[in-house]
Amino acid sequence: MASTASPVIRVAVIDDEALIRSGFSHILSAAGDIEVVATADGVHAMEVLAEARPDVVLLDIRMPGRNGLDVLRDIRSAGWEMTVAILTTFDSDDHIASALDAGAAGFLVKDTDPRQLPQLVRTLHGGGVVFSPTVSRAVVAGYLRPEPAADTHLIDALSPRERQILVQLGRGLSNIQIGAAMFLSPATVKAHISTILGKLDVDGRVQAALVAERAGLLRDEEAR
Repeated sequence: MASTASPVIRVAVIDDEALIRSGFSHILSAAGDIEVVATADGVHAMEVLAEARPDVVLLDIRMPGRNGLDVLRDIRSAGWEMTVAILTTFDSDDHIASALDAGAAGFLVKDTDPRQLPQLVRTLHGGGVVFSPTVSRAVVAGYLRPEPAADTHLIDALSPRERQILVQLGRGLSNIQIGAAMFLSPATVKAHISTILGKLDVDGRVQAALVAERAGLLRDEEAR
C-alpha cells in the first residue's frame, strides 16, 4: 500500500551565529514533518544551498562578510524555487524594503515563540505570508507605496474573485487553505495569484498582502 504521509519540509538555516543555527535546528527537527537539511553562515550560504536545495530558507538579514540581502538576491538570480523568510533581531529593519523587493516571503524575529516556529515554516512552505507576532505589519507597509490612492487604483483592476483571493492571501493563508475556503484547487489558486501579482505590479505575496492592507481590504473584511 502506498504511503499517504505528507512530504517532509526541507529547511536551511543561514545565520552567522552558531547558537542561533543550532537552536532553530533543534526546534524544527523536533517536528515530524520538518527536516533541517543545511546550516551555514552568509559567506558559505550559496555553496550549502546549491547542494541541499531546501524548500524553505530562514535567512538572517544582518551578517558580517555577506549579509542576508546579498544571499537573497543570489538565490533569486540563480532561479532556485526556495521560499525565503528573513530572520531579524528587530521588529523594524532598514533592509525591509529591499528584502521585499528581492522576494522575501516573510519576516521572523529571532525571539519568536519556539512553539510557533514549526507552524510558521509550514505556512511558508504552503505559500502563505508570515510575520512574527512582534513584527508590525503597519511598520512594514510604511516602506511600500506611501500613497494609498495608488493601491486603490491597482485593486480596481482585479476581478471580484481575484479580490477575494487577495484578501485570503493578505490574511496569511496558503494556497491549499485559500482553495479549501473558496472551493478551488491549489493549482487554480496559484494561477489566480500569479495574475494578481501582475495586476498589482508586485514581485511577491508579501507585497501583495501589504497592498491589500493599505487599500483597506483587510479592514473591510474584519468589519463584516
